[in-house]
Amino acid sequence: SCGLFRAASLNTKYEQTNGNLKEPRGCCMFLYINSVLLFTLRSKSVFRETSRYILLYNLLFADTVYLGSSALLYLFAAFRIKLTFYMCFVVILPPLLMCSVSPLTLTVMSLERFVAICYPLRHTVIITIRSTGVAITLVWLTSSLRIIIRVLTLLCSNSEFLFNLQMNDFCSEEALFLVPIYYYFVTAYSGIVFLSAGVTIICSYIGVTLVARSASTNKASARKASQTLLLHLFQLGLILISTFHSNIITAAATIMERSHVLRLSSLSFIFLTVLPRCLSTLIYGLRDQTIKPFLIQHLCCQWRCSAFLNKANAGE
Repeated sequence: SCGLFRAASLNTKYEQTNGNLKEPRGCCMFLYINSVLLFTLRSKSVFRETSRYILLYNLLFADTVYLGSSALLYLFAAFRIKLTFYMCFVVILPPLLMCSVSPLTLTVMSLERFVAICYPLRHTVIITIRSTGVAITLVWLTSSLRIIIRVLTLLCSNSEFLFNLQMNDFCSEEALFLVPIYYYFVTAYSGIVFLSAGVTIICSYIGVTLVARSASTNKASARKASQTLLLHLFQLGLILISTFHSNIITAAATIMERSHVLRLSSLSFIFLTVLPRCLSTLIYGLRDQTIKPFLIQHLCCQWRCSAFLNKANAGE
């Protein structure tokens, strides 16, 4: 389970909406930065024709959709808006898909770095535009399998979904999918995905680290690649922990006061939902010397345009 969809509804159980929407505002800020980076990755041919940046675009796209959906679901719960089963399914489907796309894409990106450092002479042969496209297609097909099972489970077990009735609870994964066997499938699927991703990244890191210690390679490049793989592992760990978000908040609610539960829920939403989906921008947008100048240029251009419009409006 993604672990985010219950966060907002848990918040509203402990406190009425008081206009304090810091979490969605934080999402909007990172959504803006992610959108600028997405635009940057499509603005130059060097990004569109390099496998590494194509994979980054795929990861960033998944993270951006996930963040946007998180903010939307949070607002629905914060303002106590209850949807029909059909509308909830439409809103919740994209982030459910992205839950698998992100860790699987991280796995492919780690393998790309492993090949680039450990097999530099064969990198251009193994990692091509075509092979990258095939890898991305497999990532989306594997992620879609989870969605197909969810759809079949919902259609076969929940007749209310077919009649467009309003939900009794806020829109969340737990409120929509009520069949116990569904959770066994989700647990097994998530375990396989995260275990495979974790083992792959760790093995890639070990391989790159061993190469970095040898005298026959570009140590600076290998060291930077090993740092990137560590950040990927950290990012994957945060995403994994976020799957237990609702369980953590529910357990805390039994032993903590309302105000503390609300504060914990807000902090966990930021650090377990927002932060893992923004690390891609920090890892590549600020560390990659090819992307960084263009990203800063586009961000500054947007800020200057905004400042110019504000001055023009003030002059009127």
